[in-house]
Amino acid sequence: MLPYITVVLPVRNEERFVAKTLHELLSQDYPRDRFEIIVADGGSTDRTREIVAQAAKKNPQIRILDNPKRLSSAGRNLGFKNGRGDIFLVVDGHCHIGHDRLFKNIVACFEKSGAQCLGRPQPLDPPGLTDFQKAVALARASRIGHGADSLIYSDHEGFVSPVSHGAVYKREVFEKVGWVDESFDACEDVEFNRRVEKAGFKTYMSPSIAIRYYPRESLSALWRQMLRYGRGRSRLLKKHPEMLSMTGLAPALLVAGLFLLPALGLAHPVFLRVFATAYGLYALVVLGSSVKIACESGLRYLRDLPLIYLAIHLGLGVGFWVEAAMRRGR
Repeated sequence: MLPYITVVLPVRNEERFVAKTLHELLSQDYPRDRFEIIVADGGSTDRTREIVAQAAKKNPQIRILDNPKRLSSAGRNLGFKNGRGDIFLVVDGHCHIGHDRLFKNIVACFEKSGAQCLGRPQPLDPPGLTDFQKAVALARASRIGHGADSLIYSDHEGFVSPVSHGAVYKREVFEKVGWVDESFDACEDVEFNRRVEKAGFKTYMSPSIAIRYYPRESLSALWRQMLRYGRGRSRLLKKHPEMLSMTGLAPALLVAGLFLLPALGLAHPVFLRVFATAYGLYALVVLGSSVKIACESGLRYLRDLPLIYLAIHLGLGVGFWVEAAMRRGR
């Protein structure tokens, strides 16, 4: 008998996309009595809940649970704690699967690898993107747009660390690791996967279970996303200080230097020279990466790429320090 799969779908205000996501999940080539979809609704104020409820009337696989804490971390836990699955898969309300073999491929990966956790690529290249969204995807997939140790934008197959990639779990993982830390508003998956790694569970990654995600549609939306990620990184390092790396800390140092070096320059001009040199080199790196991408993928992206990089780096850095300051104020 095929394993029972629980799909956990934390959502809030996804009326534009949740119907399509549910349709793609319900259309999987997998016995309909061997999977369920738990939608954890974080108090949507649009038509999300109505759309899900209509789909649930026709499809008993769908269950709606209230997520009064609103956060994705709490939504994940609702699915993990209430699901009946042998396997648990986390999916966002706004993504693109694009084929009907996801569930079967997940089962095949577990059987092939003997792992207890699966990692998946999450390329930002679903159909129907605007030029701005494509530019965000190109920037995030570049060396300076995302962590160099992450493979989520690659087609890698093999055993990996679960930290940046884990998204599918056997039930036994929760029995040993526990639940998602609900104090996290971002990076809750990274924090949970760090504990999965510490527990010694094996993680296997395969492009056959890739799910495509939609980049943010505007610079302001990207900025808000990066602020959340930055705050999540700060909280992550507080809980797991052994995860500190120069790559992860670079945005925070970038933001700190913007304020500290000019202030120190009032005491000694050498700091102003350091400021000019460091941020001149940063500007050259950003422009160089932007030009390289534009030459390879289309000159139309050159207009947005530098600002996208700034939103990514400064957003992560500001978010990091905002979270650190809030912790000190508590």
